[in-house]
Formats: sequence, structure tokens, C-alpha cells
Amino acid sequence: MRIEKLGFTPAQVSAHVGDTIEWVNADFIAHTATARNGAWDVMIPANAKRSVVLKADGTVDYYCKLHPNMTGSVSVAK
Repeated sequence: MRIEKLGFTPAQVSAHVGDTIEWVNADFIAHTATARNGAWDVMIPANAKRSVVLKADGTVDYYCKLHPNMTGSVSVAK
């Protein structure tokens, strides 16, 4: 997924348990991808990539702690 213009693109994705989700920050400022359920909290510096491995099924809503208007969700199937 990309982060650009203060947004996650795409904002909603589907994946499976064991998949890796990667964010590529194309903005000039840092962001986070912080799961509302506590599953992950990833700092993503400007012009950097970070990833997480999905460990459980269900829908995970996430946001940027630095810019809370930035939101996304991942639907994780078994």
C-alpha cells in the first residue's frame, strides 16, 4: 500500500492470515500505521517502507497517530 498526500492508498484491502502488508511512504513526512485493536503500531519514516505479518483473521481498522484523519482497514481471512 502507498501513503501519499496524507492518505493510505488503497484505504481498504483484503488479505489472509500469514500475508505481509507493506506500506510505502511517498510523503515528505513520517506516518504511522496503528491498529485500533493493538495488533501493530508501525512508524513509517518519509520515503521509507515498513511491513507487518498478519497473525489473526478479522477486520483490522488502523490510522496514523500523527495524522488521525488518515484511516484504513484490512479484512483478514483464514
